[in-house]
Amino acid sequence: MRLVTKTFTLASLTSALVFTALPVMAADLPFPHLETIGTSEISIEADMATVDIEVVVDALTAKEAKAESDKAISQFLSRLDKAGIAKNDIDSANLNIRPQYHYQNNEPAKLVAYQASRSMTITVRDLSQLNDLLDTALDQGINRVNNIKLSSSKQAEYVEQARQSAIADAKQKAASLAKGFDKKVDGVWQIRYFDQQPVQPVMYRMAAESSDASQGYQQGQVSISDRVEVIFKLK
Repeated sequence: MRLVTKTFTLASLTSALVFTALPVMAADLPFPHLETIGTSEISIEADMATVDIEVVVDALTAKEAKAESDKAISQFLSRLDKAGIAKNDIDSANLNIRPQYHYQNNEPAKLVAYQASRSMTITVRDLSQLNDLLDTALDQGINRVNNIKLSSSKQAEYVEQARQSAIADAKQKAASLAKGFDKKVDGVWQIRYFDQQPVQPVMYRMAAESSDASQGYQQGQVSISDRVEVIFKLK
């Protein structure tokens, strides 16, 4: 795990000298103060994934299209069950059937087929299974993998760690700035905090010479960042 602290500070040390970093009218505060922005970022290895897959089938009749899509989904559900994927980690969407028309100039639209589609979202809690499950999906008629989102099973823990690191960063900056101007921090006047998008998954890209694509999913990185804005009073 790698912890990176990004430094960016806007500070004011008297009511007459203010760089406004917060929406509050800091210049109107009747006491010396300073403002800091604390930030943090943690990069960790992913240990789970959410996969969006879809089966899309064209057939001459709506019944045939439905039957083929149902077969692909049923076979894949059976494979997921054998792999130990829990039912509450599988979200299967309803069937959608649309007629397909062929259009030509100055002629009525001609019905040429029916298209049936069903999508499914699977949470894979063991990344070592992911590549095999994707191969199985494609073999059994699932013809679209729309998205693979890597994440961490310890998200809440790392979000809290990132938040505390951002708070520590804001406090450290305030203490350093106050000391530099022969002042002392005398408490907190205002804290502004907005929930961040806690997990930013970045898919690992395989090196051209690598022959084992499954390793790419297991080496994915997740970035968790946080930010807090604080106005400190000065003695």
